[in-house]
Amino acid sequence: MAKLGFLGLGIMGYPMARHLIRAGHDVALWSNSPSKAIKLAGEENSGIACETPKQVAAHADIVFLCVGDTEMSAQVITGKDGLIEALKHGAIVVDASTVAPSHSLKMRDVLKEKGVHFMDAPCTGSKPGAEGGTLTFMVGGDKEIFDKVKPYFEIMGKQLFYCGTHSMGMNAKLTQNLVLSNILQAFNEGIVLSTKAGVDPKLMLEILDKSAAKSGLISYKAPFVFARNFETNFSVKWMHKDIGLMLDSGKELNVPLPLTALTQQMFRAAIAQGHGDEDICSTIKVLEGWTGVEVKDSQK
Repeated sequence: MAKLGFLGLGIMGYPMARHLIRAGHDVALWSNSPSKAIKLAGEENSGIACETPKQVAAHADIVFLCVGDTEMSAQVITGKDGLIEALKHGAIVVDASTVAPSHSLKMRDVLKEKGVHFMDAPCTGSKPGAEGGTLTFMVGGDKEIFDKVKPYFEIMGKQLFYCGTHSMGMNAKLTQNLVLSNILQAFNEGIVLSTKAGVDPKLMLEILDKSAAKSGLISYKAPFVFARNFETNFSVKWMHKDIGLMLDSGKELNVPLPLTALTQQMFRAAIAQGHGDEDICSTIKVLEGWTGVEVKDSQK
């Protein structure tokens, strides 16, 4: 039984932490919403609800965190009552959040001074992947530390990619989300266009699935759009945050990202229209509103 910690019990973090507990490990839990830590600890015998990240650090040899953004990550690691105040020498901090690559490098340096190892390990797979223990992790950090943490990653996910040194996991995750968000925007435009012209949406999806334009993302998301089901697996507001990180990285690396900049504006429009907490497939509502078309299953 390992002494682990988990910070952040949202849509992704809650089931991730639950998998670690059910695998037989002693897991200290913290959430910005204390009731979530209390609930999970109450459901599972080996969960311990903590009031602060500092208390988690005092308990754990390896701490995972999955929080919303760069500021949250910095706060729970180095802020008041943060991990840094109680981490043991030789402890490992694994950030599974999607944050700025520059933040990962900063945390590596700050924690190294305390004799603590840091890894960036953002994940993908959304809510179903977290609940099913089938997430994909993209990891940056020292290889020997990755090897130590690997057994715990394997409890939460099925695909592990060691991407290289610190921040490489974050860079890989941002690229993955860049492609994903732009594919989604292309689908939104295409399916609204074909629906406006009179092509049945389900027929259009079948055509896409049988062509070079086939996309696993679209094959999965389109039925939710057709059913007008926008329950959140990955919210518009968090993808919008990630797109901002992509554009920041592009600026830092002098890489133009013109298509991504336009996609950011469409996500921002969706947030402005009140869809920020809905699933990313709800971004189609922006174009639907502009064109007076609703993409739905004509049989319902």
